[in-house]
Amino acid sequence: MAGLATTFGSGAMTNSISDIGGARCILAIGTNTTEAHPVIGFGVKSAVRKGTKLIVANPRYIELCQFADIWLRHRPGSDVALLMGIMRVIVDEGLLDRAFIEERCENFDALEQSLTGFDMDFVERTTGVLGEQIAEAARMYATNSPAAILYSMGITQHSHGTDNVMAVANLAMLTGNVGKPSAGVNPLRGHNNVQGACDMGALPDVYPGYQRVADPQARAKFEAAWGCKLDPSPGLTLTELFGAARRGEVKAVYLVGENPVLTDPDARHVREALESLEFLAVQDVFLTETARLADVVLPGVSFAEKDGTFTNTERRVQRVRKAIEPVGSSRPDWRLTCDIARKMGGRGFDFSHPRQIMDEVASLTPSYGGISHDRLEAGGLQWPCPNKEHPGTSILHTERFTRGKGRFVPLEYKPPAETADENYPLLLTTGRSQYHFHATLTRKVSGLNALKPEELVEVNPVDALMLGISEGDRVRVTSRRGEVTARAMVTDASPAGVVSMTFHFSESPANLLTNPSLDPVAKIPELKVCAVRVEKIA
Repeated sequence: MAGLATTFGSGAMTNSISDIGGARCILAIGTNTTEAHPVIGFGVKSAVRKGTKLIVANPRYIELCQFADIWLRHRPGSDVALLMGIMRVIVDEGLLDRAFIEERCENFDALEQSLTGFDMDFVERTTGVLGEQIAEAARMYATNSPAAILYSMGITQHSHGTDNVMAVANLAMLTGNVGKPSAGVNPLRGHNNVQGACDMGALPDVYPGYQRVADPQARAKFEAAWGCKLDPSPGLTLTELFGAARRGEVKAVYLVGENPVLTDPDARHVREALESLEFLAVQDVFLTETARLADVVLPGVSFAEKDGTFTNTERRVQRVRKAIEPVGSSRPDWRLTCDIARKMGGRGFDFSHPRQIMDEVASLTPSYGGISHDRLEAGGLQWPCPNKEHPGTSILHTERFTRGKGRFVPLEYKPPAETADENYPLLLTTGRSQYHFHATLTRKVSGLNALKPEELVEVNPVDALMLGISEGDRVRVTSRRGEVTARAMVTDASPAGVVSMTFHFSESPANLLTNPSLDPVAKIPELKVCAVRVEKIA
Protein backbone atom coordinates (compact mmCIF):
# COMPACT_ATOMS: atom_id res chain seq x y z
CA MET A 1 0.00 0.00 0.00
CA ALA A 2 2.96 2.32 0.45
CA GLY A 3 2.90 3.58 -3.12
CA LEU A 4 -0.62 4.90 -2.73
CA ALA A 5 0.41 6.87 0.33
CA THR A 6 2.42 9.36 -1.74
CA THR A 7 -0.78 11.00 -2.94
CA PHE A 8 -3.61 9.36 -1.02
CA GLY A 9 -2.18 9.27 2.51
CA SER A 10 -2.58 6.00 4.40
CA GLY A 11 -3.37 3.48 1.68
CA ALA A 12 -6.88 3.02 3.08
CA MET A 13 -10.15 2.77 1.15
CA THR A 14 -11.01 6.21 -0.20
CA ASN A 15 -14.71 5.38 -0.13
CA SER A 16 -17.14 3.33 1.96
CA ILE A 17 -18.31 -0.23 1.47
CA SER A 18 -21.92 0.93 1.03
CA ASP A 19 -20.71 3.25 -1.74
CA ILE A 20 -19.77 0.36 -4.00
CA GLY A 21 -23.39 -0.41 -4.85
CA GLY A 22 -23.83 3.01 -6.47
CA ALA A 23 -20.92 2.67 -8.90
CA ARG A 24 -21.76 2.55 -12.61
CA CYS A 25 -18.59 0.52 -13.17
CA ILE A 26 -16.38 -1.58 -10.88
CA LEU A 27 -12.86 -2.69 -11.75
CA ALA A 28 -11.82 -5.58 -9.49
CA ILE A 29 -8.12 -6.28 -10.01
CA GLY A 30 -5.94 -8.57 -7.92
CA THR A 31 -8.81 -9.45 -5.60
CA ASN A 32 -10.79 -12.67 -5.21
CA THR A 33 -13.46 -10.65 -3.47
CA THR A 34 -16.14 -13.28 -2.88
CA GLU A 35 -13.56 -15.62 -1.31
CA ALA A 36 -11.50 -13.18 0.78
CA HIS A 37 -14.10 -10.45 1.43
CA PRO A 38 -17.46 -12.19 0.99
CA VAL A 39 -19.61 -9.37 2.38
CA ILE A 40 -18.10 -6.90 -0.11
CA GLY A 41 -18.28 -9.59 -2.79
CA PHE A 42 -22.01 -9.91 -2.17
CA GLY A 43 -22.30 -6.14 -2.59
CA VAL A 44 -20.51 -6.30 -5.94
CA LYS A 45 -22.83 -9.05 -7.19
CA SER A 46 -25.88 -7.09 -6.03
CA ALA A 47 -24.63 -3.98 -7.86
CA VAL A 48 -24.14 -5.97 -11.07
CA ARG A 49 -27.69 -7.31 -10.86
CA LYS A 50 -28.89 -3.70 -10.73
CA GLY A 51 -26.92 -2.71 -13.84
CA THR A 52 -23.38 -1.89 -12.71
CA LYS A 53 -20.69 -2.81 -15.23
CA LEU A 54 -18.03 -5.16 -13.85
CA ILE A 55 -14.48 -5.62 -15.13
CA VAL A 56 -12.48 -8.42 -13.49
CA ALA A 57 -8.71 -8.56 -13.98
CA ASN A 58 -7.34 -11.79 -12.56
CA PRO A 59 -5.16 -14.64 -13.90
CA ARG A 60 -7.50 -17.18 -12.26
CA TYR A 61 -11.15 -17.83 -12.96
CA ILE A 62 -12.89 -16.64 -9.80
CA GLU A 63 -16.57 -16.43 -8.87
CA LEU A 64 -16.82 -12.78 -9.92
CA CYS A 65 -15.92 -13.81 -13.49
CA GLN A 66 -19.45 -15.25 -13.73
CA PHE A 67 -20.85 -11.75 -13.21
CA ALA A 68 -18.26 -9.80 -15.23
CA ASP A 69 -18.95 -7.91 -18.44
CA ILE A 70 -15.23 -8.26 -19.21
CA TRP A 71 -12.68 -10.68 -17.75
CA LEU A 72 -9.06 -9.71 -18.39
CA ARG A 73 -7.01 -12.86 -17.80
CA HIS A 74 -3.56 -11.32 -17.64
CA ARG A 75 -0.37 -13.17 -16.79
CA PRO A 76 0.70 -13.12 -13.12
CA GLY A 77 2.88 -10.08 -12.47
CA SER A 78 1.83 -8.12 -15.59
CA ASP A 79 -0.50 -5.68 -13.79
CA VAL A 80 1.46 -2.53 -14.63
CA ALA A 81 1.48 -3.36 -18.33
CA LEU A 82 -2.27 -4.04 -18.25
CA LEU A 83 -3.16 -0.85 -16.37
CA MET A 84 -0.83 1.32 -18.46
CA GLY A 85 -2.33 -0.23 -21.59
CA ILE A 86 -5.81 0.75 -20.37
CA MET A 87 -4.58 4.28 -19.67
CA ARG A 88 -2.96 4.50 -23.11
CA VAL A 89 -6.34 3.80 -24.73
CA ILE A 90 -8.08 6.36 -22.50
CA VAL A 91 -5.56 9.07 -23.40
CA ASP A 92 -5.39 8.21 -27.11
CA GLU A 93 -9.18 8.27 -27.42
CA GLY A 94 -9.62 11.44 -25.36
CA LEU A 95 -11.62 9.73 -22.60
CA LEU A 96 -9.64 11.32 -19.74
CA ASP A 97 -11.12 13.92 -17.36
CA ARG A 98 -9.08 16.97 -18.36
CA ALA A 99 -10.87 19.33 -15.97
CA PHE A 100 -10.09 17.10 -12.96
CA ILE A 101 -6.48 16.67 -14.08
CA GLU A 102 -6.01 20.42 -14.51
CA GLU A 103 -7.62 21.36 -11.21
CA ARG A 104 -6.60 18.52 -8.89
CA CYS A 105 -3.44 16.87 -10.30
CA GLU A 106 0.13 17.50 -11.43
CA ASN A 107 2.86 15.77 -13.45
CA PHE A 108 0.42 14.53 -16.10
CA ASP A 109 2.89 15.26 -18.91
CA ALA A 110 5.37 12.79 -17.37
CA LEU A 111 2.71 10.07 -17.20
CA GLU A 112 1.62 10.76 -20.76
CA GLN A 113 5.21 10.42 -21.94
CA SER A 114 5.65 7.11 -20.11
CA LEU A 115 2.52 5.75 -21.82
CA THR A 116 4.37 5.86 -25.16
CA GLY A 117 6.22 2.74 -24.00
CA PHE A 118 2.95 0.81 -23.77
CA ASP A 119 1.71 0.41 -27.33
CA MET A 120 -0.90 -2.31 -27.71
CA ASP A 121 1.51 -4.81 -29.31
CA PHE A 122 3.76 -4.63 -26.23
CA VAL A 123 0.83 -4.80 -23.83
CA GLU A 124 -0.66 -7.83 -25.62
CA ARG A 125 2.68 -9.70 -25.60
CA THR A 126 3.32 -8.91 -21.95
CA THR A 127 -0.13 -9.58 -20.50
CA GLY A 128 -1.45 -12.25 -22.86
CA VAL A 129 -4.71 -10.28 -23.18
CA LEU A 130 -6.08 -9.30 -26.59
CA GLY A 131 -5.81 -5.61 -27.39
CA GLU A 132 -9.49 -5.45 -28.31
CA GLN A 133 -10.41 -6.63 -24.81
CA ILE A 134 -8.11 -4.09 -23.17
CA ALA A 135 -9.57 -1.27 -25.28
CA GLU A 136 -13.12 -2.37 -24.46
CA ALA A 137 -12.31 -2.38 -20.73
CA ALA A 138 -10.71 1.06 -20.99
CA ARG A 139 -13.79 2.53 -22.66
CA MET A 140 -16.14 0.85 -20.19
CA TYR A 141 -14.25 2.17 -17.14
CA ALA A 142 -13.73 5.68 -18.54
CA THR A 143 -17.28 6.26 -19.79
CA ASN A 144 -19.25 4.85 -16.83
CA SER A 145 -18.68 7.28 -13.98
CA PRO A 146 -18.64 6.99 -11.05
CA ALA A 147 -16.28 4.03 -11.34
CA ALA A 148 -14.73 2.26 -8.35
CA ILE A 149 -11.51 0.24 -8.24
CA LEU A 150 -11.21 -2.66 -5.79
CA TYR A 151 -7.88 -4.37 -5.24
CA SER A 152 -6.19 -6.56 -2.69
CA MET A 153 -2.97 -8.52 -2.28
CA GLY A 154 -2.96 -9.66 -5.89
CA ILE A 155 -1.75 -6.11 -6.55
CA THR A 156 0.50 -5.49 -3.55
CA GLN A 157 2.34 -8.80 -3.02
CA HIS A 158 4.82 -8.39 -5.87
CA SER A 159 8.43 -7.27 -6.16
CA HIS A 160 6.98 -4.25 -7.98
CA GLY A 161 3.85 -3.92 -5.84
CA THR A 162 4.35 -0.19 -5.29
CA ASP A 163 4.32 0.34 -9.07
CA ASN A 164 1.10 -1.68 -9.28
CA VAL A 165 -0.55 0.55 -6.68
CA MET A 166 0.73 3.69 -8.39
CA ALA A 167 -0.78 2.48 -11.65
CA VAL A 168 -4.15 1.99 -9.96
CA ALA A 169 -3.97 5.52 -8.51
CA ASN A 170 -2.95 6.97 -11.90
CA LEU A 171 -5.97 5.33 -13.56
CA ALA A 172 -8.44 6.68 -10.99
CA MET A 173 -7.05 10.23 -11.23
CA LEU A 174 -6.88 10.10 -15.02
CA THR A 175 -10.64 9.61 -15.17
CA GLY A 176 -11.58 11.86 -12.24
CA ASN A 177 -12.80 8.93 -10.18
CA VAL A 178 -11.53 10.18 -6.84
CA GLY A 179 -13.21 12.24 -4.14
CA LYS A 180 -16.80 11.51 -5.10
CA PRO A 181 -19.44 8.94 -4.11
CA SER A 182 -19.24 5.39 -5.49
CA ALA A 183 -15.79 5.92 -7.02
CA GLY A 184 -12.26 5.90 -5.65
CA VAL A 185 -9.40 3.50 -5.00
CA ASN A 186 -10.36 0.85 -2.50
CA PRO A 187 -7.73 -1.58 -1.16
CA LEU A 188 -9.47 -4.40 0.67
CA ARG A 189 -7.61 -5.22 3.88
CA GLY A 190 -6.80 -8.81 4.69
CA HIS A 191 -8.18 -8.99 8.25
CA ASN A 192 -10.81 -7.31 10.38
CA ASN A 193 -8.30 -5.00 12.10
CA VAL A 194 -5.33 -4.75 9.72
CA GLN A 195 -6.35 -1.16 9.04
CA GLY A 196 -6.50 -0.46 12.76
CA ALA A 197 -3.09 -2.02 13.40
CA CYS A 198 -1.54 0.19 10.71
CA ASP A 199 -3.40 3.22 12.07
CA MET A 200 -1.89 2.57 15.48
CA GLY A 201 1.68 2.52 14.20
CA ALA A 202 2.27 -1.22 13.67
CA LEU A 203 4.63 -0.24 10.84
CA PRO A 204 8.38 0.34 11.18
CA ASP A 205 8.48 3.94 9.96
CA VAL A 206 5.46 5.65 11.54
CA TYR A 207 3.85 6.47 14.86
CA PRO A 208 0.05 6.24 15.24
CA GLY A 209 -1.82 8.09 12.52
CA TYR A 210 1.02 7.64 9.98
CA GLN A 211 3.15 10.33 11.65
CA ARG A 212 6.67 9.58 10.49
CA VAL A 213 9.37 8.64 12.99
CA ALA A 214 11.85 10.68 10.94
CA ASP A 215 9.75 13.86 11.38
CA PRO A 216 11.33 15.89 14.25
CA GLN A 217 8.02 17.56 15.15
CA ALA A 218 6.10 14.30 15.32
CA ARG A 219 8.90 12.68 17.31
CA ALA A 220 9.03 15.57 19.78
CA LYS A 221 5.27 15.31 20.36
CA PHE A 222 5.44 11.61 21.20
CA GLU A 223 8.59 12.02 23.31
CA ALA A 224 6.81 14.66 25.41
CA ALA A 225 3.72 12.49 25.81
CA TRP A 226 5.59 9.29 26.59
CA GLY A 227 8.42 10.80 28.64
CA CYS A 228 11.28 9.15 26.75
CA LYS A 229 13.68 9.59 23.84
CA LEU A 230 12.69 7.91 20.57
CA ASP A 231 14.95 6.60 17.82
CA PRO A 232 14.59 8.71 14.65
CA SER A 233 15.53 5.77 12.40
CA PRO A 234 12.81 3.57 10.85
CA GLY A 235 12.85 -0.04 11.98
CA LEU A 236 12.62 -3.28 10.01
CA THR A 237 9.61 -4.77 8.29
CA LEU A 238 8.60 -8.30 9.30
CA THR A 239 10.25 -9.82 6.24
CA GLU A 240 13.46 -7.84 6.78
CA LEU A 241 13.51 -8.87 10.43
CA PHE A 242 14.06 -12.55 9.61
CA GLY A 243 17.12 -11.80 7.51
CA ALA A 244 18.51 -9.65 10.30
CA ALA A 245 17.90 -12.45 12.81
CA ARG A 246 19.79 -14.97 10.66
CA ARG A 247 22.71 -12.51 10.48
CA GLY A 248 22.68 -12.13 14.27
CA GLU A 249 21.61 -8.47 14.11
CA VAL A 250 18.35 -9.18 15.97
CA LYS A 251 18.63 -11.20 19.17
CA ALA A 252 15.06 -11.26 20.53
CA VAL A 253 11.55 -11.01 19.09
CA TYR A 254 8.18 -10.38 20.76
CA LEU A 255 5.64 -11.67 18.22
CA VAL A 256 1.95 -10.86 18.70
CA GLY A 257 -0.86 -12.49 16.70
CA GLU A 258 1.31 -13.62 13.79
CA ASN A 259 2.18 -17.07 12.46
CA PRO A 260 5.04 -16.44 9.98
CA VAL A 261 6.14 -20.08 9.88
CA LEU A 262 3.05 -20.65 7.71
CA THR A 263 2.24 -17.21 6.30
CA ASP A 264 5.59 -15.69 5.29
CA PRO A 265 7.60 -16.46 2.13
CA ASP A 266 10.51 -18.87 2.07
CA ALA A 267 9.20 -20.41 5.30
CA ARG A 268 12.24 -22.66 5.82
CA HIS A 269 14.43 -19.60 6.27
CA VAL A 270 11.79 -18.01 8.52
CA ARG A 271 11.96 -21.04 10.81
CA GLU A 272 15.77 -20.96 10.76
CA ALA A 273 15.71 -17.27 11.67
CA LEU A 274 13.37 -17.80 14.60
CA GLU A 275 15.41 -20.77 15.85
CA SER A 276 18.57 -18.64 15.74
CA LEU A 277 17.19 -16.04 18.15
CA GLU A 278 18.42 -15.90 21.72
CA PHE A 279 14.84 -15.29 22.89
CA LEU A 280 11.41 -15.59 21.24
CA ALA A 281 8.12 -14.68 22.92
CA VAL A 282 4.86 -15.38 21.10
CA GLN A 283 1.50 -13.97 22.17
CA ASP A 284 -1.46 -15.68 20.50
CA VAL A 285 -4.83 -17.31 21.00
CA PHE A 286 -3.60 -20.78 19.94
CA LEU A 287 -0.34 -22.69 20.12
CA THR A 288 0.49 -21.99 16.48
CA GLU A 289 3.31 -23.48 14.44
CA THR A 290 5.36 -20.39 15.30
CA ALA A 291 4.42 -20.47 18.99
CA ARG A 292 5.85 -24.00 19.20
CA LEU A 293 9.28 -22.48 18.59
CA ALA A 294 8.95 -19.89 21.36
CA ASP A 295 10.80 -19.70 24.68
CA VAL A 296 7.71 -18.11 26.23
CA VAL A 297 4.10 -18.29 25.05
CA LEU A 298 1.70 -15.63 26.35
CA PRO A 299 -1.98 -16.64 26.03
CA GLY A 300 -3.99 -13.86 24.39
CA VAL A 301 -7.75 -13.79 24.01
CA SER A 302 -10.27 -13.86 21.18
CA PHE A 303 -12.51 -10.98 20.13
CA ALA A 304 -15.26 -12.30 22.40
CA GLU A 305 -13.12 -12.04 25.54
CA LYS A 306 -12.03 -8.39 25.40
CA ASP A 307 -13.17 -4.79 25.13
CA GLY A 308 -11.71 -2.33 22.67
CA THR A 309 -12.07 -1.33 19.04
CA PHE A 310 -11.49 -2.70 15.56
CA THR A 311 -10.93 -0.44 12.55
CA ASN A 312 -12.11 -2.12 9.38
CA THR A 313 -11.15 -1.79 5.74
CA GLU A 314 -13.36 1.31 5.18
CA ARG A 315 -11.64 3.19 8.05
CA ARG A 316 -14.61 2.58 10.35
CA VAL A 317 -13.70 2.40 14.05
CA GLN A 318 -16.12 0.10 15.88
CA ARG A 319 -16.51 -0.99 19.47
CA VAL A 320 -15.67 -4.54 20.49
CA ARG A 321 -17.51 -5.60 23.64
CA LYS A 322 -16.53 -8.48 25.89
CA ALA A 323 -19.09 -11.28 25.82
CA ILE A 324 -17.34 -13.79 28.09
CA GLU A 325 -14.52 -13.70 30.62
CA PRO A 326 -11.05 -14.73 29.36
CA VAL A 327 -10.59 -18.49 29.41
CA GLY A 328 -8.01 -19.95 31.78
CA SER A 329 -4.97 -17.74 32.39
CA SER A 330 -5.34 -15.79 29.14
CA ARG A 331 -5.45 -11.99 29.17
CA PRO A 332 -6.30 -9.26 26.67
CA ASP A 333 -3.34 -8.31 24.50
CA TRP A 334 -3.18 -4.73 25.78
CA ARG A 335 -2.98 -5.96 29.38
CA LEU A 336 -0.21 -8.46 28.61
CA THR A 337 1.83 -5.76 26.88
CA CYS A 338 1.29 -3.30 29.72
CA ASP A 339 2.25 -5.92 32.31
CA ILE A 340 5.51 -6.63 30.46
CA ALA A 341 6.27 -2.91 30.11
CA ARG A 342 5.74 -2.27 33.84
CA LYS A 343 7.93 -5.26 34.76
CA MET A 344 10.66 -3.67 32.61
CA GLY A 345 10.29 -0.34 34.41
CA GLY A 346 8.32 1.40 31.65
CA ARG A 347 6.18 4.43 32.51
CA GLY A 348 2.79 5.33 31.08
CA PHE A 349 1.34 1.83 31.06
CA ASP A 350 -0.99 2.15 34.05
CA PHE A 351 -4.19 1.68 32.08
CA SER A 352 -7.17 -0.07 33.66
CA HIS A 353 -9.47 -0.12 30.60
CA PRO A 354 -9.09 0.18 26.81
CA ARG A 355 -11.15 3.40 26.84
CA GLN A 356 -8.18 5.11 28.50
CA ILE A 357 -5.90 3.88 25.72
CA MET A 358 -8.31 5.24 23.11
CA ASP A 359 -8.30 8.60 24.87
CA GLU A 360 -4.51 8.71 24.58
CA VAL A 361 -4.75 7.72 20.91
CA ALA A 362 -7.17 10.60 20.31
CA SER A 363 -4.87 13.08 22.05
CA LEU A 364 -1.88 12.20 19.84
CA THR A 365 -3.46 11.14 16.54
CA PRO A 366 -5.26 13.92 14.63
CA SER A 367 -7.30 11.54 12.44
CA TYR A 368 -8.68 9.87 15.61
CA GLY A 369 -8.99 13.14 17.57
CA GLY A 370 -12.78 13.02 17.90
CA ILE A 371 -13.14 9.28 18.55
CA SER A 372 -13.88 7.89 22.01
CA HIS A 373 -15.61 4.86 23.45
CA ASP A 374 -18.52 7.06 24.52
CA ARG A 375 -19.10 8.26 20.95
CA LEU A 376 -18.70 4.76 19.54
CA GLU A 377 -21.57 3.50 21.71
CA ALA A 378 -23.89 5.13 19.17
CA GLY A 379 -22.17 3.42 16.22
CA GLY A 380 -18.90 3.35 14.29
CA LEU A 381 -17.02 6.43 13.06
CA GLN A 382 -14.84 6.69 9.95
CA TRP A 383 -11.59 8.59 10.26
CA PRO A 384 -10.49 11.25 9.76
CA CYS A 385 -12.62 12.45 12.66
CA PRO A 386 -10.57 15.34 14.06
CA ASN A 387 -12.83 16.56 16.89
CA LYS A 388 -15.78 15.54 19.05
CA GLU A 389 -18.27 17.40 16.85
CA HIS A 390 -17.04 15.85 13.59
CA PRO A 391 -19.36 13.17 12.10
CA GLY A 392 -16.52 11.18 10.50
CA THR A 393 -15.48 11.01 6.85
CA SER A 394 -17.12 8.60 4.42
CA ILE A 395 -15.22 9.80 1.31
CA LEU A 396 -11.60 10.95 1.24
CA HIS A 397 -10.05 13.64 -0.97
CA THR A 398 -13.30 15.40 -1.88
CA GLU A 399 -11.52 18.74 -2.23
CA ARG A 400 -7.79 18.03 -2.08
CA PHE A 401 -5.39 15.13 -1.72
CA THR A 402 -3.26 14.52 1.38
CA ARG A 403 -0.27 16.15 -0.32
CA GLY A 404 -2.34 18.86 -1.99
CA LYS A 405 -2.46 17.95 -5.68
CA GLY A 406 -2.51 14.35 -6.82
CA ARG A 407 0.78 13.50 -8.48
CA PHE A 408 0.82 11.23 -11.52
CA VAL A 409 3.74 8.80 -11.46
CA PRO A 410 5.34 7.67 -14.75
CA LEU A 411 5.95 3.92 -14.78
CA GLU A 412 7.79 1.25 -16.69
CA TYR A 413 7.07 -2.46 -16.79
CA LYS A 414 9.20 -4.72 -14.59
CA PRO A 415 8.79 -8.49 -14.80
CA PRO A 416 8.41 -10.66 -11.69
CA ALA A 417 11.60 -11.50 -9.83
CA GLU A 418 11.21 -15.10 -11.04
CA THR A 419 9.89 -16.29 -14.37
CA ALA A 420 9.38 -19.83 -15.68
CA ASP A 421 12.44 -21.59 -17.13
CA GLU A 422 13.58 -25.08 -18.14
CA ASN A 423 14.04 -26.30 -14.55
CA TYR A 424 10.96 -24.58 -13.13
CA PRO A 425 8.57 -24.36 -16.08
CA LEU A 426 5.40 -23.29 -14.23
CA LEU A 427 4.39 -20.25 -12.18
CA LEU A 428 2.82 -20.65 -8.74
CA THR A 429 0.38 -18.08 -7.41
CA THR A 430 -1.15 -18.27 -3.94
CA GLY A 431 -4.52 -17.25 -2.52
CA ARG A 432 -6.99 -17.89 0.26
CA SER A 433 -9.93 -20.19 0.96
CA GLN A 434 -12.85 -18.37 2.54
CA TYR A 435 -13.28 -21.30 4.93
CA HIS A 436 -9.77 -21.04 6.40
CA PHE A 437 -8.82 -17.50 5.30
CA HIS A 438 -5.43 -17.44 7.04
CA ALA A 439 -3.66 -20.03 9.18
CA THR A 440 -4.63 -19.56 12.83
CA LEU A 441 -7.84 -21.61 12.83
CA THR A 442 -6.84 -24.22 10.24
CA ARG A 443 -6.93 -27.72 11.74
CA LYS A 444 -8.50 -26.35 14.95
CA VAL A 445 -12.17 -26.18 13.89
CA SER A 446 -13.83 -29.44 12.79
CA GLY A 447 -16.41 -27.67 10.66
CA LEU A 448 -13.73 -25.90 8.63
CA ASN A 449 -11.86 -29.17 8.16
CA ALA A 450 -15.05 -30.75 6.82
CA LEU A 451 -15.51 -27.95 4.29
CA LYS A 452 -11.91 -28.07 3.06
CA PRO A 453 -9.96 -30.91 4.67
CA GLU A 454 -6.65 -30.60 2.78
CA GLU A 455 -4.58 -28.55 0.37
CA LEU A 456 -5.25 -28.90 -3.35
CA VAL A 457 -2.92 -27.79 -6.14
CA GLU A 458 -4.87 -26.33 -9.05
CA VAL A 459 -3.38 -27.61 -12.33
CA ASN A 460 -4.68 -26.66 -15.76
CA PRO A 461 -5.82 -29.66 -17.89
CA VAL A 462 -3.20 -28.84 -20.56
CA ASP A 463 -0.38 -29.02 -18.01
CA ALA A 464 -1.92 -32.05 -16.29
CA LEU A 465 -1.97 -33.96 -19.58
CA MET A 466 1.68 -33.14 -20.29
CA LEU A 467 2.70 -34.14 -16.77
CA GLY A 468 0.58 -37.31 -16.60
CA ILE A 469 -1.42 -35.99 -13.66
CA SER A 470 -5.03 -36.94 -12.98
CA GLU A 471 -7.59 -35.54 -10.53
CA GLY A 472 -6.69 -36.45 -6.95
CA ASP A 473 -3.12 -37.61 -7.68
CA ARG A 474 -0.47 -36.82 -5.08
CA VAL A 475 1.98 -34.34 -6.56
CA ARG A 476 5.22 -32.71 -5.49
CA VAL A 477 5.60 -28.96 -6.06
CA THR A 478 9.20 -27.74 -5.99
CA SER A 479 10.70 -24.25 -6.16
CA ARG A 480 14.23 -22.95 -5.66
CA ARG A 481 13.52 -22.78 -1.91
CA GLY A 482 11.77 -26.04 -1.04
CA GLU A 483 9.11 -28.58 -1.88
CA VAL A 484 5.65 -29.58 -0.67
CA THR A 485 3.22 -32.38 -1.50
CA ALA A 486 -0.54 -32.18 -1.96
CA ARG A 487 -3.34 -33.57 -4.10
CA ALA A 488 -3.92 -32.27 -7.61
CA MET A 489 -7.14 -30.58 -8.66
CA VAL A 490 -7.31 -30.53 -12.45
CA THR A 491 -9.21 -27.39 -13.43
CA ASP A 492 -9.12 -24.59 -15.95
CA ALA A 493 -9.61 -22.09 -13.10
CA SER A 494 -5.84 -21.67 -13.34
CA PRO A 495 -4.49 -20.88 -16.82
CA ALA A 496 -2.03 -23.11 -18.64
CA GLY A 497 1.44 -22.54 -17.25
CA VAL A 498 0.16 -21.50 -13.82
CA VAL A 499 -0.63 -23.54 -10.71
CA SER A 500 -2.36 -22.23 -7.63
CA MET A 501 -2.39 -23.11 -3.93
CA THR A 502 -3.60 -21.67 -0.63
CA PHE A 503 -1.20 -21.40 2.32
CA HIS A 504 -3.36 -22.56 5.22
CA PHE A 505 -2.25 -26.15 5.80
CA SER A 506 0.86 -27.01 7.78
CA GLU A 507 0.98 -30.41 6.00
CA SER A 508 1.37 -28.62 2.64
CA PRO A 509 2.87 -25.24 3.52
CA ALA A 510 2.89 -23.33 0.23
CA ASN A 511 5.12 -20.63 1.67
CA LEU A 512 8.02 -23.05 1.72
CA LEU A 513 7.99 -22.34 -2.02
CA THR A 514 7.29 -18.62 -2.32
CA ASN A 515 9.81 -15.93 -3.16
CA PRO A 516 11.02 -13.52 -0.43
CA SER A 517 12.10 -10.97 -3.06
CA LEU A 518 10.93 -7.57 -1.76
CA ASP A 519 9.36 -4.53 -3.32
CA PRO A 520 12.10 -1.90 -2.86
CA VAL A 521 9.73 0.71 -1.42
CA ALA A 522 7.04 -1.10 0.58
CA LYS A 523 9.26 -4.12 1.44
CA ILE A 524 6.36 -6.46 0.65
CA PRO A 525 7.46 -9.92 -0.57
CA GLU A 526 6.48 -11.41 -3.92
CA LEU A 527 4.05 -14.01 -2.60
CA LYS A 528 1.96 -14.02 -5.77
CA VAL A 529 4.53 -15.27 -8.32
CA CYS A 530 7.29 -17.85 -8.12
CA ALA A 531 8.67 -20.46 -10.53
CA VAL A 532 7.99 -24.13 -9.73
CA ARG A 533 7.88 -27.59 -11.23
CA VAL A 534 5.17 -30.16 -10.52
CA GLU A 535 5.70 -33.93 -10.55
CA LYS A 536 3.33 -36.81 -9.95
CA ILE A 537 4.29 -38.94 -6.96
CA ALA A 538 4.20 -42.62 -7.84
